[in-house]
Amino acid sequence: MKDFIFSVLSFLSDLGYLGIALGLMIEIIPSEIVLGYGGYMISKGMFSYPGAVIAGTIGGTIAQLFLYWAGYYGGRPFLEKYGKYILIKKKQIDISEKWFEKYGAGMIFSARFIPVVRHAISIPAGIAKMPVSKFTLYTIAAIVPWTIFFLYLGEVLGKNWANIKEYAQPYVLPTIAVAVVIGVIYFLIKRKSK
Repeated sequence: MKDFIFSVLSFLSDLGYLGIALGLMIEIIPSEIVLGYGGYMISKGMFSYPGAVIAGTIGGTIAQLFLYWAGYYGGRPFLEKYGKYILIKKKQIDISEKWFEKYGAGMIFSARFIPVVRHAISIPAGIAKMPVSKFTLYTIAAIVPWTIFFLYLGEVLGKNWANIKEYAQPYVLPTIAVAVVIGVIYFLIKRKSK
């Protein structure tokens, strides 16, 4: 598996910034690994930091728009049938749909930092016909800090970029906690304003 990941990352890095965007759009490798490798490429002087952030944001946003449109046009039955081909499981759809129903549009931002629902949260947004402009704004607002953090970590780690998940672990739980608190605050504010 490691050889496959390294060969894909090597292919993507040969494509430059387009490779970062494509790696996040198709996401056959987790985004934190693609971005960590991108950070390593920054440390070698092959990419600029701003260029990598822009490419990562574009790729990550387009990936989520695909899922949003799948939910918008195909609905749940389509995703339950074909979701496995884009690595989306029924369990992920169930959880993200419950979160979206409970907390509303604010979860589009907060859920980006939470494993399991991170990718699938776009689906119920599409099913609920959330305005695409609002969806895109919340998505970009979450993808930018995610991209900056993992590029930075990959740059700092340099040759040790492959251990990015291990180094990121101390930051993941506090980030999840903050994301959940933001989601709950958003939910409470929306509820009071009704």
